[in-house]
Amino acid sequence: MEVITAAQSIFGAFGLSSSAGLNAYLPLMAVGFASRYTNLINLGENFNWLQNPWVLGILVVLSVVEFFADKIPAVNHANDLVQTVVRPAAGAILFAASTQVVTDINPIAAGALGLLTSGTIHTAKATVLRPAVTATTAGVANPVVSVLEDVISIGVAVLALVMPALMIVVVLFLIYLIGRMIYRRMNRNVAYSR
Repeated sequence: MEVITAAQSIFGAFGLSSSAGLNAYLPLMAVGFASRYTNLINLGENFNWLQNPWVLGILVVLSVVEFFADKIPAVNHANDLVQTVVRPAAGAILFAASTQVVTDINPIAAGALGLLTSGTIHTAKATVLRPAVTATTAGVANPVVSVLEDVISIGVAVLALVMPALMIVVVLFLIYLIGRMIYRRMNRNVAYSR
């Protein structure tokens, strides 16, 4: 039973850190509210601050700011630049916070896994997806794509909390999509250089 619980914790951690790659604040809020008001996640003492009302309030404000900043075509690129630091850090916090109670994973290793997971998702979004959307639609589709990213981020975070075992499928699918986008971009660049 402990092995299953530990595995679910790790799968959930990958899901939470993946969702932070799209939006740093929504999954942090989801974990904070879930820890404060439900039994879906129990944060260790090092991460109890996530359920503090002041922290939750700040996360709500930051979510609103990012929601609007990410919908405006030039501002969204500046926001992605700032989020290059914030999203991987949020992923590291989420991974470490969600695995700390159940597993004996070293907190530094857990943080590194979360940082790499959310950093990879954010990098693909900021360097492949968003520039392609901006270039092909002159920025008109950016708000729609941004809303879709927000929905995916909160959806994955909630799934990671409610059904963590499902996260391995979601994370593998996200890795596949990122690899496919990078592969296509590299092949397109090779075709243009000929």
